[in-house]
Amino acid sequence: MLTPEEFASPLGKRVYDLRHTCLTNWLNDGIPPAQVAEWAGNSVPVLLAIYARCISGHLRDLKKRILARGDLPEI
Repeated sequence: MLTPEEFASPLGKRVYDLRHTCLTNWLNDGIPPAQVAEWAGNSVPVLLAIYARCISGHLRDLKKRILARGDLPEI
């Protein structure tokens, strides 16, 4: 854990940026949010409240998976 002085320093900001990037990459790589939350020491609701807007690139794959089961309503 960083001290308040370390956290306020440029290095502290960089550490947080790296953490944010790592968690975002894990979520975008399809690692389940529950696992990412456990590794990050967060709850799933906290993780998704912060990172949900960072998750991208999954919609096409998710639609394919739903269509394969036949559960997607026609629009």
